[in-house]
Amino acid sequence: MSELNALEGFRQETRAWLEENCPHSLRTPTPEGELIWGGSQVEFTTEDQRLWFERMRDKGWFCPGWPKEYGGGGLSPEELAILEKEMRRLRCRPPQINLGIWMLGPVVLAHGTEEQKKRLLTPMTRGEVRWCQGFSEPNAGSDLANIRTSARDEGDHFVVNGGKIWTSYGDKSDWMYALVRTDNEASKHGGISLIVLDMHAEGVKAQPIDLIAGKSSFCEVFFDDVKVPKENLIGELNGGWPLAKLLLQHERSAMSKFGEFSLPTHFHLMSLIRDYLPEATTPAEIALKARAQACEMDEQAYNLTVQRMGEEARAGKNVSGVMSIMKLVHSEQEKVKFELLLDAMGYRALGWEGDEFSEQELRITKSWLNSFSQTIAGGASEVQLNVIAKRVLELPDGKKGGRS
Repeated sequence: MSELNALEGFRQETRAWLEENCPHSLRTPTPEGELIWGGSQVEFTTEDQRLWFERMRDKGWFCPGWPKEYGGGGLSPEELAILEKEMRRLRCRPPQINLGIWMLGPVVLAHGTEEQKKRLLTPMTRGEVRWCQGFSEPNAGSDLANIRTSARDEGDHFVVNGGKIWTSYGDKSDWMYALVRTDNEASKHGGISLIVLDMHAEGVKAQPIDLIAGKSSFCEVFFDDVKVPKENLIGELNGGWPLAKLLLQHERSAMSKFGEFSLPTHFHLMSLIRDYLPEATTPAEIALKARAQACEMDEQAYNLTVQRMGEEARAGKNVSGVMSIMKLVHSEQEKVKFELLLDAMGYRALGWEGDEFSEQELRITKSWLNSFSQTIAGGASEVQLNVIAKRVLELPDGKKGGRS
């Protein structure tokens, strides 16, 4: 059988399996609060969610492109592309969300020991561990290498002290992958290591942070003499910076994925515009509808570019610079969408609570406020512009001290 015929056979088998196993109730956009996060305390609101989670887990399709020996599906890049396309065709919801799979997993696959791969990756592919990221600190956001959280070498273990901030779901996670300083005498980038640690260990405290939109997923995490076994060091001691850069490439891709599950993608933008602005008669209203149509076209172009980037990545091309472009474009586009909705909805978009506002309107209000945080999370837009300038456009560093 030729490779082309084999792939077509896989497509037919995949389509049939998804048709049979993905519940019809989960072939719709994901409402707020119904994303399933894998972990030790996974929660389902419906029986269909549980079935879809278990079927995809048992199929190995939480991580379909990972090797089978670690619980993955063992699919080739071409087969993975087919699976993703068929899931989009049926509009299947993701069976689980797991930051470990999206970000840490690829780094462990490339740089972890065989023992680490079996110990860390297999629970990910089973949806048994929920991960959070410990990178940013109060004085190390855009300048990530300025971290101060320390890991003191105590022979067979490290002792970690310090803290992290903007840790998404730190209060709900089982484990964290974190950057720590292991050599204060080395250069700023040279004394950093990447470790993983148990969020339930003694001395770890996660404290939620409220934002302008109300309750948020962000936390501040404190470490007070936390013991971390040496086998939880990923890669070489003091060799964490290159791994961090690799992980951040995957983070930017993951940030873009959230657009598939968030507002206003859940609600068709033009439909909402028509609901609140049924007729465009004044020049301002006509201009507003034209802006909305342009926004829709930008989103379609973005989605097509995401598909192209995926194909290039599967072909082995370096897409690190493109990931920064996609993260920048996505977060800025989301902000523009909500600004459009606010212009069309007027005071209906400013509700915070009360029966006079619909649930949809309240969600849009809070999502508009959250859209500002998305231009910071995963690397601020200004940081992405610097990355694009250096890695994509290959521009030289600007002279310090102002204009030349």
